[in-house]
Amino acid sequence: MQEHFFSTPRTARCFTLGSPQGATDVWFVCHGYGQLASRFLERFRALESERRCIVAPEGLSRFYLTENPSERRVGASWMTREDRVHEIDDYVRFLDALHAQVVPGNARVTALGFSQGTATVCRWAAFGAARIDRLMIWGGEVPPDLDLGDARVSARLRDLRLTLVYGTKDQFFTLKIVASTESRLKEHKVDYERIPFDGGHEIDEATLRSLI
Repeated sequence: MQEHFFSTPRTARCFTLGSPQGATDVWFVCHGYGQLASRFLERFRALESERRCIVAPEGLSRFYLTENPSERRVGASWMTREDRVHEIDDYVRFLDALHAQVVPGNARVTALGFSQGTATVCRWAAFGAARIDRLMIWGGEVPPDLDLGDARVSARLRDLRLTLVYGTKDQFFTLKIVASTESRLKEHKVDYERIPFDGGHEIDEATLRSLI
């Protein structure tokens, strides 16, 4: 048996709040595992304004969340461990292409990832061609396999404003993982700000409002 790979065009989707035309502030918000972009985007209505466009891209892999045929809810994922390198390459290219399509030349760009989406935005910032001004890691970590000792990767992260946001009661992104993430960033001299809030694994509206 031989394994083969080839590239093929496919259709990706995203949802937006606000228009990119004339926007001076563009946010890319990347959902967590098993979420859909449209539902995730609803959590960002607090950021709506005339000059801000919020873009929610959707992971390229969709699946049924339950086996119950009466429900059959669908979620999306950015990647799995199966053929992960190609999946990462695919979503980085997808996000670069989306950025090129929607971001006006002078707009400030924020990339926010939640849960599984934190690894997505970190890898996009590290390996993509798109300009990102601010990177927000919310309820997740800088992926352990992202080599912060690589000069190109660390330089890309130092060139943007990095913010860690987490709930002090988060059952997934625990305080122990927060500490480990901070330790890695400090070791490689990547500046960041930390914003904890009293809550769990969620997008907290009051905290979100404070970030603008």
